[in-house]
Amino acid sequence: MQDDLIAQAQAWLTEDPDADTRAELARLIDAQDHAELAARFSGTLQFGTAGLRGELGAGPMRMNRSVVIRAAAGLAAYLTQHADPNGLVVIGYDARHKSHDFAQDTAAVMTGAGLRAAVLPRPLPTPVLAFAIRHLGAVAGVEVTASHNPPRDNGYKVYLGDGSQIVPPADEEIAAEIAAVPSLTTVPRPTEGWEILDDSILDAYLARTDAVLAPGSPRTARTVYTAMHGVGKDVLLAAFARAGFPAPVLVAEQADPDPEFPTVAFPNPEEPGAMDLAFATARATDPAPDLVIANDPDADRCAAAVKDGADWRMLRGDEVGALLAAHLVRRGATGTFAESIVSSSLLGRIAEKAGLPHVETLTGFKWIARADGIRYGYEEALGYCVDPDGVRDKDGITAALLLTELASELKQEGRTLLDLLDDLAVEHGLHATDQLSVRVKDLSLIADAMRRLREHPPTELAGLRITKAEDLTRGTDTLPPTDGLRYTLEGARVIVRPSGTEPKLKCYLEVVVPVPARTDLPAARTEAEALLTRLKGDLSEAAGI
Repeated sequence: MQDDLIAQAQAWLTEDPDADTRAELARLIDAQDHAELAARFSGTLQFGTAGLRGELGAGPMRMNRSVVIRAAAGLAAYLTQHADPNGLVVIGYDARHKSHDFAQDTAAVMTGAGLRAAVLPRPLPTPVLAFAIRHLGAVAGVEVTASHNPPRDNGYKVYLGDGSQIVPPADEEIAAEIAAVPSLTTVPRPTEGWEILDDSILDAYLARTDAVLAPGSPRTARTVYTAMHGVGKDVLLAAFARAGFPAPVLVAEQADPDPEFPTVAFPNPEEPGAMDLAFATARATDPAPDLVIANDPDADRCAAAVKDGADWRMLRGDEVGALLAAHLVRRGATGTFAESIVSSSLLGRIAEKAGLPHVETLTGFKWIARADGIRYGYEEALGYCVDPDGVRDKDGITAALLLTELASELKQEGRTLLDLLDDLAVEHGLHATDQLSVRVKDLSLIADAMRRLREHPPTELAGLRITKAEDLTRGTDTLPPTDGLRYTLEGARVIVRPSGTEPKLKCYLEVVVPVPARTDLPAARTEAEALLTRLKGDLSEAAGI
C-alpha cells in the first residue's frame, strides 16, 4: 500500500510543471511521509457547482498548476462540444498566491484547444470578470479566486456564456471531461497566442456602474472602506469618484492586496474581529462617517456597518438585502426579486406589497442569478446582485454604490438606515435572523449531524411546534435536490445544510415577531433575541454539535 502511494506521488512529480510544488512533493517522498502523502493522494479535488476550491499544495487533493491544467483541459473539451469551438474564454484572477499562474495556465490550455482566450489586465474584482463575459460575448469565463477563504486556499470558478456560474448538469459533464484527461503531456499548452485585455474592459464596467444609481440622486453620505487585503480598493474608489460621492476613508492596514491577509484570521467581514480595524478607523474619522463598507478579498460581497448608539455594528446580510430591496421599490423597479432559501422571508413580503414577482432558489448566485426576469437578487452571506443585466452574479462594488445612495437619501431626510429598518419591521413584522455555524476539521462530523437530524427529527424547537419538516435531498415543487433540511415552525424557520465552500455546518434561523406600533419595537427585539438564543441551543442539542 505504501509502495503504491510512493509510486503515485513519483508519477505526479514527473508531470508537475511548478518548481514550488515539485520541491514540496520531493521532500515528502524523500521523508517517506506516508500520512501526508495519503492526505494528498487519497482522491482528487472535486469539481462541482463552485468549480474548484482547496488548499494550495502538491497532489490531486490540493490546488496547484497540475490540477488547474487538468480542469482547464476538461472545460475546453466541454466548450468545444457544447459551444463555439473557436469561442472566446475570458479569464480573471485575484491577488492570492498562484492566482496569476493559474490564470496563465488556463489561457494556454484554451489557446491550445483552439479556443480564443483573453486575460484581464491585472488582479481585479470577480464582478469585472462576470461583466466581461457578457460584454465581450464570450462562451465562458474563469475566475481564479478563493473569495474569503483562508490565505492557504485558492479556487477556480467557472461561468458559461450567459454570465452565470455553472449549474448541473454542466458541472458533472465538465468533471467527466477532467477525469478523462489521461496525462498533462496530452494537453497542448502554447507559450503565447492569447490576449491580455487593456483597461477598456474596466472602463466599460465602471461606466455600467453608473446605471445602478438614479440620475440626480443625493450623493452626500460619507464612508469608511476596507478592501480586506483584497482587490476591491481601486475599482471601488473609481466607481465612487465617478458617482460623485465623497472619497471613502480607507482602512490603511487592509487597503492593498496581500495574499497573507496579515490583520485577519479569516478575510471575511462576517468573521469575528475582521471588522475591528474598520470600526477603529470610523471612530477616529472626523467628521464621523455615515457608513462603514467592506468588500471581501475578490470584492463580490459587500458588508456594511452603521452607528448604533455610541458605537458601530455590522448589519446582517438580510438587513442589507431588505434595505436595498426597499430602496429599489421606492425607485419604481420592476422585475423579479430573488433570494436563496436561507435568506430572510422579509424580501418576499416587500415584493408582495409592491406587486412584484418573488422567487426562492437554492443557495448560491449560480441559482439566484438564473431566476426568470430577475431585477434584484441577494443572499444573506453578503451577496447582492443589483444590476443583473450587467453582472449576472453578486457584485460588492455596485451594491456599495446603491447602499451609499440610499444612505445619502435618508441623510437628506434626517434619517438613517436603522430608521428604515424600523419602518420595515412595523410594516411587515420584525424579521430577525441568526446563524449557528460550526467549523470542523473532520468532515465526518457534519455528515454525522445531518444523519442524526434525519434519523431523530425534532418535533419542536424553542418551544415552537414544527409544522413542516422537509428533507431537501428529495427536492420540492420549486427546488432541485440539495443536501439540506428545512423546518417550518409557528413564527420561525430553520434550515440546516453543509457549506458548499468551507468545512462548516450552517444552520440558518429566522423568527418573525409582529410589531403593532413603533413603540413595540424594543419588546419585539427582546422577544426575537430570546427566541433565536433558544433555537440555537435546541438545534445544537438535536444535531449533536
